[in-house]
Amino acid sequence: MAILVNGSTRVLVQGITGREGRARAKLMRDYGTKVVAGCTPGRGGESVDGTPVYDTVLEALETTGRIDASVIFVPAPLVKDAALESIAAGIPLTVLVGDRVPVWDVMEIARAAERRGVDFLGPNTLGVLSVGKGVLGMIGGRAESARSWFRPGGVGVASRSGGMTSSTGYYLCRAGIGLTTLVHVGGDGIIGLPLPAVARLFQGDPETRCIALFGEIGGSQEERVAEMIASSEVSKPVVAFIGGARARRELAVASREVGALEVDRPVAGDTRGQGCGAARGRGHGGRCVRCPAGGRREGPGGMIMAEKEWVTAVTSIKPNEILVRGYRLDDLMGRVSFGEAVYLILRGELPGAAVGQLMEAILVASIDHGVTPPSTLAVRNAASTGASLNACIASGALAVNRHHGGAVEDCMHLLGRGAAKVAAGESAKSVAKTLITEEKAAGRRLPGFGHRVHTDDPRSHRLVALAKTANASGPHVEVAEAIVQELAAGGKALPLNVDGAIAAVLADLGFHPDLANGFFILARTAGWMAQVLEERQREKPMRRIDQSAAAYDGPPARELPRD
Repeated sequence: MAILVNGSTRVLVQGITGREGRARAKLMRDYGTKVVAGCTPGRGGESVDGTPVYDTVLEALETTGRIDASVIFVPAPLVKDAALESIAAGIPLTVLVGDRVPVWDVMEIARAAERRGVDFLGPNTLGVLSVGKGVLGMIGGRAESARSWFRPGGVGVASRSGGMTSSTGYYLCRAGIGLTTLVHVGGDGIIGLPLPAVARLFQGDPETRCIALFGEIGGSQEERVAEMIASSEVSKPVVAFIGGARARRELAVASREVGALEVDRPVAGDTRGQGCGAARGRGHGGRCVRCPAGGRREGPGGMIMAEKEWVTAVTSIKPNEILVRGYRLDDLMGRVSFGEAVYLILRGELPGAAVGQLMEAILVASIDHGVTPPSTLAVRNAASTGASLNACIASGALAVNRHHGGAVEDCMHLLGRGAAKVAAGESAKSVAKTLITEEKAAGRRLPGFGHRVHTDDPRSHRLVALAKTANASGPHVEVAEAIVQELAAGGKALPLNVDGAIAAVLADLGFHPDLANGFFILARTAGWMAQVLEERQREKPMRRIDQSAAAYDGPPARELPRD
């Protein structure tokens, strides 16, 4: 048995025709989940990798029969309507994967779910995975990874953190301890199934013999679980780690006082050579069962706790071995380009050859733009004072802000709003008009459009062309091109500049907007290095500023008042 999803769960994917929905539906199917239908308004009658697509949830339900769970992969502004549609259809569980869903929308979803007597998980959740049976959402990543990481057993894992849900399960399995179900309840303030609700489900699951919770300070979910332990509503062994500098004092009731095993370190694994002290507590078999000289400590259900300070999925360092996202670094050297390596370390997988070439083009496009950009002026002025190279480069990076280099991030958010509307069935032309009107009404410039030098930025054309060649262009590029066309039709021709082109392409490649400005800094660093060297070699120290280029418009000379 398992909670929330098992081998017979019939799943609907809302937003299945989008990039994320299509990819994640495939991952769920590859793991063995029964994805029986998809839903995207206006796309009914289509098929995604063999899964039939319907215009509405009700149509999918009436045509395919029983649906036990719906997983929603749509942008945040569209989550509420999609969730309400699923809830109104009476689907027992709706999983809201999207983040940044407005809190008022979640409150409305919660009210509707309560009235209908159904559940929802999330928002801002990776989902739920029952080992060897099924997955709802994106937890575990690729099916191959999920199968190798998680083995069946008797421990149920839950956390407010998606990364720690996966990591806790991963390290438990590495220590030889199998799992029933992993549940990421979601990191937002208001969620559908919080930790107490999940603990109650684990309590009722005959296969779950022990519950592992990774908690954190803030909110009351962990305290509510503690109350359930104290009242024996949860009688199974509970092992809890509460993250946060003040957690030990504030949440002691969640461990010692109610009999849950409190652990000092959240990561399971072999602790040989690190000594005893990884766990302490009482009740539910939480005493130290064995503690050999190697420092292994076993808790409830055979759980072995290890003293680990850091958990990372990026790079592994061992004597004579460096792994980047699982690939040996020395194997990557000379075999993949820098752009491909950047894609790998940020996305976790190597791109295809065409996307790798596109990544290279993105980095080359911003490598330099003469001496006049603010960041370059900052770099050269710092160099003229005798500052070290790292200080000069830092000066340039600190000068990258909203009006210089930062337009990439702002444009990604703008195009993201537009892409969400396109995904909902609105035409790119209509979306472009709306975005232009909204930005103008708010008194904002369109980020990523127009250039103080170029009337037709050649870099943008090249990037968009490469994206289309690589089959990597999607709704973001489509919206960007539609905005250019609408501006021209309105008599205000503004080109898509290099920031806008990079924003559109990165968004269609699936990069998060928080990384956007980093691409500019990464690319421009090489240009800054060249500018520093030239300043040192060709100019005199402490570059002089021509006084005739500056004007003073403050008060004239005046006397200081005297008593």
